[in-house]
Amino acid sequence: MPAAAAPLPFLFCLLAVLFLQHATAQTTHDVGGSTGWTVPTGGAAFYSDWAARNTFSVGDSLRFAFATGSHSVLKVSSKESFEGCRFENGDSDIMTTGPVTVALNSTGMHYFICTIGTHCSLGQKVAINVGATAAGGPMSPPMPASQSPPPSPSSANAVTATLYLTFSAVVMALF
Repeated sequence: MPAAAAPLPFLFCLLAVLFLQHATAQTTHDVGGSTGWTVPTGGAAFYSDWAARNTFSVGDSLRFAFATGSHSVLKVSSKESFEGCRFENGDSDIMTTGPVTVALNSTGMHYFICTIGTHCSLGQKVAINVGATAAGGPMSPPMPASQSPPPSPSSANAVTATLYLTFSAVVMALF
C-alpha cells in the first residue's frame, strides 16, 4: 500500500491549511444590519443596540451602506465629540461616497457619526468597542450578560466547525 499512503500527508496538510484559514477569518459588519446607515427612527438607541449585539475584533471591518450624497461617515477622536456630534482637527476625513468600508485596526472604542445636517443629533452615530486578537483568532472581551444576549455564530464560525468535523472524520477514517 505505499502508493495509497503517499497522498495522506498531502491531504492532511491541505485540510490543516483550510482549517487555519477559516479559523482566523475576519468579519465585515454591515452597520445597522438590513437598515444600513441612515437616520434611525428609534434615535441613537438603534445603533447602540446593534453594536451591543455584535462582537468586534481587530482585523474586522465596518461597512456603512448609504447612497452617495445622502449621508456621510466620520470617525471622531473622542467620546465627547461623539456625544456632542462635533468634529475637530485631528479627526479623520469625512467619507461621503457610499458605501464606506472602514477597517478596525486597533483595540478600544471607535466613534463614527454622520455629518449631514442634524443626522447625528437624531441618532445616526455608532460607538464600537474593538477587542484584541488572541492566539487562535480574533476575540473581543466578553460583554456582561446584563447588557445583551450572546451573539449568534457567524458564518465563518460555522465553516470552521464544518471543516474541523470533516478533517476529524477523515483523520479517524485513515487510522
